[in-house]
Amino acid sequence: MQFYLDGYEPGDPMIQAPRGEQPADLPETADVVIVGGGPAGLVLAAQLAAFPELRTVVVERRDGPLQVGQADGVACRTVEMFEAFGLADRLIGEGYQVNEVTFWRPDPADPASIVRTGRVDDVEEGISEMPHMIVNQARMLAYLREHMARSATRAEPYHGVHVTGVRVADGEYPVVVETADRTIRAKYVVGCDGSRSRTREAMGLHLHGDATHRSWGVLDVLAVTDFPDIRLKSAIASEQGSILIIPREGGYLVRLYIELADGVTRDDVTPEELATVANRILHPYEIDVRSVGWWAVYEIAQRVCDRFDDGDDPRVFIAGDACHTHSAKAGQGMNVSMADAWNLGWKLGTVLRGTARPEILRTYSAERQAVARRLIEFDKEFAALFSDRDAEPEKFQHYFREQGRYTAGVAVRYGPSLLTGEPVHQGLAEGFPVGMRFHSAPVVRLADAKPMHLGHAARADGAWRLYAFADRSRAGLDALCATLPVLLARFTPQGAEPDSVIDVRAVLQQGHRELSVADVSPVLLPRKGRFGLTDYEKVFCPDPVQDMFDLRKIDRDRGCIVVVRPDQYVAQILPLDGDLAGFLDRVLLPVH
Repeated sequence: MQFYLDGYEPGDPMIQAPRGEQPADLPETADVVIVGGGPAGLVLAAQLAAFPELRTVVVERRDGPLQVGQADGVACRTVEMFEAFGLADRLIGEGYQVNEVTFWRPDPADPASIVRTGRVDDVEEGISEMPHMIVNQARMLAYLREHMARSATRAEPYHGVHVTGVRVADGEYPVVVETADRTIRAKYVVGCDGSRSRTREAMGLHLHGDATHRSWGVLDVLAVTDFPDIRLKSAIASEQGSILIIPREGGYLVRLYIELADGVTRDDVTPEELATVANRILHPYEIDVRSVGWWAVYEIAQRVCDRFDDGDDPRVFIAGDACHTHSAKAGQGMNVSMADAWNLGWKLGTVLRGTARPEILRTYSAERQAVARRLIEFDKEFAALFSDRDAEPEKFQHYFREQGRYTAGVAVRYGPSLLTGEPVHQGLAEGFPVGMRFHSAPVVRLADAKPMHLGHAARADGAWRLYAFADRSRAGLDALCATLPVLLARFTPQGAEPDSVIDVRAVLQQGHRELSVADVSPVLLPRKGRFGLTDYEKVFCPDPVQDMFDLRKIDRDRGCIVVVRPDQYVAQILPLDGDLAGFLDRVLLPVH
């Protein structure tokens, strides 16, 4: 993180200088109203907090923040996202890291007992620099609220607010949000209000799909057991049913997903009865539950909405459980919901700021609905195979490994659209598939010789990234750099920082000790802030052990430009002399 740009200030540099205080009562108008303060709602609010000139209002029906329970699996891709918010270190430091998974099935010699049939790595080597983590959803939300409170907006949710209706009218603030005792008018509204969404209902949209009527109990427990894999993620299918064991953060807590009879609800069982079912499934092992931290019973419902917005000129959107629901066992719900919100957040922020074309808002529903439909398909396959005690043990293990990229959250690929080009020049950088997330790799920063991951240089600030990978002679990179000042001036508002809309970074082929900052173009050393200080953090060299040009199969002779969206997805690969302006002109608004 960079700070002291506009002067030295003592104290915590993570706390930004305030730009106004949030009013104590709900304002009459807002740029964006977010209905719901769960994972989707708070990621959206955290992203919009990077736009302090906008007024974002978060309303949550709960009287206070979530304290315990609900989702806990944090996929690799979500940890990458939290890195962009500056929150990954805290998440990783506090959470449980999933390293391996064990599989248990009935013992062929004694089918009434279970035996371990396999053990595999949870995450494929090299799939991400980030691990798969387990952290209580309440803690994830706390990280996001604290991030918002440190931002220039000092934003926080308004709790205890029940939204009763949403309608679109006319005027500068055309969306009317009705609550129990007042109304708020907004330019845009996003319903992150769960599977019983009032926002979705007001839009006239419905979830379509099926409830399987299969019930599962969830127990977060402190327990004593002789089951040997209690601190490993374990998938167990016995003659008595199925359990998924998820060790939790802190070293002692563990979550049990327990298969129940069809149609069972929370009113039908107690935590003690769930523990009894768990013991039947775990035979010959026993688990003695000493304390229950949280518990629930849910029925698997695999449903998705027809669209995630209200039309061709969208003003109202839905995200997360409001537009797709599924089982919890694959650990995708919270992760996909947060990804929905990040996809939409930067689009809303840049459109409202006036730097991006409003047409980009139409891409949200198309991009994220395709992801949700694939999630429903995967969830059906995964849930069925998990509970199939007649399936060969190797079949489930093979499926688990084959789907590892999907469960890690890195398999999403957006198709060609306004935001994502055709992969005409994919051969210039085969390791950065167009439409997929920018897969970070080790580099060394030229100015200070800092070893780091290139992807960690970017923050969730709404800026587009241009990663210019140098050609062998560097003539192509130098020619590109000579043209970039005109391009940046075309899209950067007067008075804004030179990297606020388009952030240019370069990766050279030479080692960091073979060069100095005096050898690079001035456009890669931008002057910023009220003192015109130089930003030295735009140029990188290969890591001496893991050369990025080799890892990501970048054409050394020709180099290339990797254009990356604000949510870290590769929008296009271009030659160093390609039509960069033509691509950006589709998305960004020129300065008048």
